[in-house]
Amino acid sequence: MKSIWIKRVGLALLAVAVVAGFGWALRTRPALVDLAEVTAAPMRVTVREEGMTRVRDVYTVSAPIAGHLTRTVVNEGDLVRANNTVVAAIHPLDPPLIDRRAEAELLASRDAARAGVGVAEIDLQRAQSALKLAEDELARTIKLFGSGFVSESALQRLTNEVDLQKAAVDAAKAVIGLRNAELANAEARLLQPDPADPTGESCCVNLLAPIDGNVLSVMARSEQAVTAGAKIAEIGNVHDLEIAVDLLSSDAVRIAPGTKAEISDWGGDHALHARVRRVDPAAFTKVSALGIEEQRVTVVLDLEDTDVRLGHGYRVFVEMTVWECVRCIQVPIGALFRNGDRWNVFVVDGGRAKQTEIGIGHMNDDTAEVLTGLKPGASVVVHPSDTLVDDGLVERRD
Repeated sequence: MKSIWIKRVGLALLAVAVVAGFGWALRTRPALVDLAEVTAAPMRVTVREEGMTRVRDVYTVSAPIAGHLTRTVVNEGDLVRANNTVVAAIHPLDPPLIDRRAEAELLASRDAARAGVGVAEIDLQRAQSALKLAEDELARTIKLFGSGFVSESALQRLTNEVDLQKAAVDAAKAVIGLRNAELANAEARLLQPDPADPTGESCCVNLLAPIDGNVLSVMARSEQAVTAGAKIAEIGNVHDLEIAVDLLSSDAVRIAPGTKAEISDWGGDHALHARVRRVDPAAFTKVSALGIEEQRVTVVLDLEDTDVRLGHGYRVFVEMTVWECVRCIQVPIGALFRNGDRWNVFVVDGGRAKQTEIGIGHMNDDTAEVLTGLKPGASVVVHPSDTLVDDGLVERRD
């Protein structure tokens, strides 16, 4: 009889253990979640974009005339002085080479010019002889006119003849000057560069540095023929820098002159302060790395902090503040999710997640400003999963 009761008690305990096991296995387990605390602290909304440093005023040294540029003696980074340092020199262009046919034509032109000079000299001698004859004839006529043997009209005619012969002599002398100039022109066209003096007797134009500064780049370094306006070098003051950054037009409308900015990732161990000076009034189209056409606006900033290690064309990152508050309630961006057209979060209270609708103001990359629905110190679920439900059990993940 006693053994029967022992068996019954054993079976009852076994049944209770089985039921307890099923109950434990089928119980509702709390979901493991990451939690963050709602805080009240300073907050900033910024626009961050890659920019580039540049010299505020870049001066381009260009060729004022066409000619032969000598080898540039300055290099990038050299210090130059205004109106003192010679950047480059321009000599006259060499005349073209003369082939045998052109040489024969030029020799013939020279010989013709020499012959023209000889003809002009003969004409001068003829005019001078005619003038002397007219002057002698006039002298005899004047003596006869005093004795009354020659009329006044004859004397007047001889006087005019002398004047005409003087004009003929002057014309012959002018023709000789013309023929000599033609001869000089023909001989000059036969001149060729002197191998012993390849640069010529003198330099026509020395190009001087326009300002005190540094050579930023040299476009024409070797000797070469240049046209008027050809760029030779760029000069600027590397200690007078500004920053240019291209923003999306949707971000540019949030920026105004005077906006504060921080310059980071420029290579130094601290951020530099800057301030927006100008927002360009016109945008331009730029194709992004993904092949998307974007409307970009150039924003120019003045550096308030300087560093001698920065130079022209250096890459930097610009972070411009478009809104900030001294103290406002914030919630991590990862805790937000949409429920229709409203923002919601899961607030953890007593081990359960309560779905709560909140009002959101400004947002940055990390946090969002809370206008309504939350108070500082509340715990919210970060990155809630799709399986999390309102009033569900939750447990902080280690």
